[in-house]
Amino acid sequence: MWILQDSCTNAYESMVVYAPVDISGMQAVMTGCDSSNLAILPSGFSILPDGLETRPLVITSRQEEKSTEGGSLFTMAIQTLTNTSPTAKLTMESVESVNTLISCTLRNIRTSLQCEDG
Repeated sequence: MWILQDSCTNAYESMVVYAPVDISGMQAVMTGCDSSNLAILPSGFSILPDGLETRPLVITSRQEEKSTEGGSLFTMAIQTLTNTSPTAKLTMESVESVNTLISCTLRNIRTSLQCEDG
């Protein structure tokens, strides 16, 4: 698997979008083959200020500009293929797998942004 990723960060927002893709399928597309059979399920997250104008911006790369008064809105979207059959029902294992994926992703984002619990 390869991960395609795009990101954008400025003073008002941060966004990361990514999608796992099959290596052999991607290599075939890069050599000119039809891309319609290549499954791409993008996922990602965005972080925006909470919209309260009295608060300072919270997305910054400079430690001295960080403030505990500001707030942020975090949105995460994950797509995953649990079964190739359109009539298949979700299994408990699928639900647990997605729950683990979301929890782990959120924990890694919080760790990388040095967010405190609370």
